Amino acid sequence: MKSINLLICLLCCVTTLASDQIPGAPQKKPIALINAIVHTLTGPPVEKSVLIFDQGKITAIGAEIKPPDGAEIIDLKGQHVYPSMIESHSQLGLTEISSTRATLDFAESGTINPNVSAHVAVNPDSELIPVTRANGVLIAVSAPSGGLVSGKASVMQLDGWTYEDMTLRADVGLMINWPQMRAPRQSSSRSAKEDEKEESRPDELKTLRTLFEQARTYGKARAASPMIQDFDSRLESMQPVVTGKIPLIVAADRAPQIQSAVAFGVEQNVRVIIFGGYDSEACAELLKQYNVPVIIDAIHKDPRRDHDNYDAAFTLPERLRKAGVKFCISGSGRSESWNTRNLPYQAATAAAYGLPYNDAMRAVTVYPAEILGIADRVGTLENGKDATLFVSTGDPLETESQVTAAWIQGRKVDLTSRHTQLFDKYSEKYRQLSEER
Repeated sequence: MKSINLLICLLCCVTTLASDQIPGAPQKKPIALINAIVHTLTGPPVEKSVLIFDQGKITAIGAEIKPPDGAEIIDLKGQHVYPSMIESHSQLGLTEISSTRATLDFAESGTINPNVSAHVAVNPDSELIPVTRANGVLIAVSAPSGGLVSGKASVMQLDGWTYEDMTLRADVGLMINWPQMRAPRQSSSRSAKEDEKEESRPDELKTLRTLFEQARTYGKARAASPMIQDFDSRLESMQPVVTGKIPLIVAADRAPQIQSAVAFGVEQNVRVIIFGGYDSEACAELLKQYNVPVIIDAIHKDPRRDHDNYDAAFTLPERLRKAGVKFCISGSGRSESWNTRNLPYQAATAAAYGLPYNDAMRAVTVYPAEILGIADRVGTLENGKDATLFVSTGDPLETESQVTAAWIQGRKVDLTSRHTQLFDKYSEKYRQLSEER
């Protein structure tokens, strides 16, 4: 009995010392941010401005606005207010420690998994979430990977008790890892064994076409006799895709892959978003013709080919802008989860290599919101949009700037994280050491 009591006491102590951040409570009264420099991203910054939000929505922005009676007034003393930055591809909440299989939930077995939906697998207690949002990234796409058809990506708000609280849009796109396009066969330099191996490789494009054909047939049969037709979770989950309600998010870097993916979208009459897009400038006319946007998977990465310029990845956003291709910037190619907090610095590097500053800022706010179909709620600061925003001491693309406050749909966000806790811990260690001397 004494052993049990001791164990209970120890567990209570562990609970008391737990460092998990508590999700923000729903907004109970209007909040007015005064004496702020508000960056709406719809126009120039508004200095000495007031921004008011209530019940999770922005209600007023301007220099000559009086806060409503009973509002909580927060004097920002010249600090800057921005809409949340948006990571347009990650595995936040789906992966934690790469060497520990039990913390990895970003891929299912098999190659065809359209019925997978990322939001139901997101872990709200991930230590990576507070680290990410502490740098102004309050919204992120969590996406499955693996196989040919990985499943559906979800737009998540980085605060909440459950995945339901966090979900901004459950199914934002079907993730497909586009097959590598085979080079033309040159029989004179290939052995019979190599040709035989090539013939035995499954035709992944044929697999995709079959999946779409079966999904359309299934949809028609279900519509004609829903009680008779056997339920198929994979084909059922394909219905919003084949009817054009959600796009394909196609992982493709090489020009032949991009061209093939766009052609497939036209053939199947479905929307396509390119993820990666290293060679997308070479396909600019095709992408513009069919209004296909690009999620650049990272700026901080090496050239893919030996003969490419060293700064090929750094200059891609500006080259796409000049070519008239719609794009946004992700940090996923550098890290799908652990370094998502560095998203603003991906945009900053693009700005340093030619992309105009306003476009660099919009590439991690406005543009991803538009591409992902959530611009009616986030991406800019406007009346009626979600009060998902942060306060910064300066330009968030500069490493010296610090995020001092943040709200998600009007809920105050705890900006402490594993990083701040370790900083406090070792600051105290060295303080104690200095006293001993």
